[in-house]
Amino acid sequence: MSSSSSAAPTLRETAEAVAGDAFALLEPLVNCSSVSGDVHGYERCVALVEAALPREARTERIACSTASCAPDLLVRLSGTGRGRIVLLGHLDTVVPAERHRPLRQQSGRWCGSGTFDMKGGDALAVGLLRALAAQPERYAEVALLLVSDEEWRIEPFAHGPRFDGWDACLCFEGGERTEDGDEGVVVRRKAAASIEVVAHGRSAHAGSRPDDGRNALLALATVAHRVAALHDPSGPGRLSVVPTIVHCGEAVNVVPADGQLTFDLRADEISVIERTLDQVPAEIDGVVLDASFGRRWPGMDHRERATPVLERAGATLGRPIIGRSRGGASDASHLAPWVDVAIDGLGPLGGGAHAEDEHIDGTTLTDRAAVAVAVAHAVLDAA
Repeated sequence: MSSSSSAAPTLRETAEAVAGDAFALLEPLVNCSSVSGDVHGYERCVALVEAALPREARTERIACSTASCAPDLLVRLSGTGRGRIVLLGHLDTVVPAERHRPLRQQSGRWCGSGTFDMKGGDALAVGLLRALAAQPERYAEVALLLVSDEEWRIEPFAHGPRFDGWDACLCFEGGERTEDGDEGVVVRRKAAASIEVVAHGRSAHAGSRPDDGRNALLALATVAHRVAALHDPSGPGRLSVVPTIVHCGEAVNVVPADGQLTFDLRADEISVIERTLDQVPAEIDGVVLDASFGRRWPGMDHRERATPVLERAGATLGRPIIGRSRGGASDASHLAPWVDVAIDGLGPLGGGAHAEDEHIDGTTLTDRAAVAVAVAHAVLDAA
């Protein structure tokens, strides 16, 4: 980053540099398919990120929380100040390679697989890292952690203790604005989990002897209705229960003996979710049911801790930055217990995560870069 004079760059000048660096990285990063578990795709993305890093950065590959995935990328900057922040993102996506959509521009939108969730945010984080490399007096250490398994992880998150006592985790999942048009970031997230129900019945000929069978499909349908009845997102625990996947049956003329049902659950606290497992009986009409959690992600509530940071950042920015709640899961929830403050949703504005119309709003990228710079400075200057 450079300035036309010896004076320190303004916030707007820094934000424009961050946005410019993000734009330069966005297209090659999005054009590279990196669905969760694709080691080759992730490594290609890592190479792109490493090529965009400032020369002062040191890189390290650390074991991923999921053993079958590529090692995660950890980047570090050392400075002469006091504060320590970690910039957090993930490079894995969910769209299979055969359906991957490269970056294209359409009416001010930049569309493509993973643009909003979350390669646009990754590009912004790299841009912010580059800007901070020119301001070493602001910090003792800045880290960038880009993981390879966020979209499908069921194992415990491995990296929390590494950042014990750090001043902040700034996560670059997609950003938002309030109903009044103010810049929004995420300071509260629901806990998330999945429940897997495996059914073991007995097969029989569906035409000649159907009553000799024990129908796994009917048992799973009963469980789906029973557990989904707990869905109460406006209730005291804000619990959402959504059956999402079912696999059962192999032939049209056979009573299905085995099957599997998956639920997605969200709530303010993981304990609220854990109680839903008790609603799955051990047996229905001779079909044995085994229920277990697939993944369990903690919630995050840093509203109180984030308030003074956002007030200082908003004063620097010249407009409010509002802490918001969001239901979707994020790795920020895993780092929140280890750091002083966790702030998420620092990525670009956009939408359509995981869908065909996934996009970011390119016209607002500089504004969102300014939010990220202001928040980072607010944390570091107060350390």
